[in-house]
Amino acid sequence: MQTAHDVGPAAGPVRGFFSKLGPGLITGASDDDPSGIGTYSIAGAQFGYVPLWTAWFTFPLMGAIQLMCARLGLISERGLGGLIRHHYGARVLWPACVLLVVANVTNIGADFGAMAAATAMITGIPAYYALRYTRR
Repeated sequence: MQTAHDVGPAAGPVRGFFSKLGPGLITGASDDDPSGIGTYSIAGAQFGYVPLWTAWFTFPLMGAIQLMCARLGLISERGLGGLIRHHYGARVLWPACVLLVVANVTNIGADFGAMAAATAMITGIPAYYALRYTRR
């Protein structure tokens, strides 16, 4: 398997750039889901630019988390699950995995709700009907 370290000048500057950018791009775009966009739109409509001052505090923290995760992966050549299991054992890994599944299922439900609301705005059909047919 080719890693970002293996891509050199012979691979070309474009391929080298995208091979290093890939995981960061995916991680950075991971919060652009329908429920997030819906939440941001509602918050923007309600509060306007008032909470924008929090970006001065949250952006450096988000950058630090991204940097720490990238460095952990680069140095250890393991994912977060592998690192948790290696350092803390399966007793910590499995509850973390269960929490991850619960968070993802909840996020998927919120995505369905946001898409149903967006569909209702476009078509005029109430969101209840869109959600009703996704449960079957």
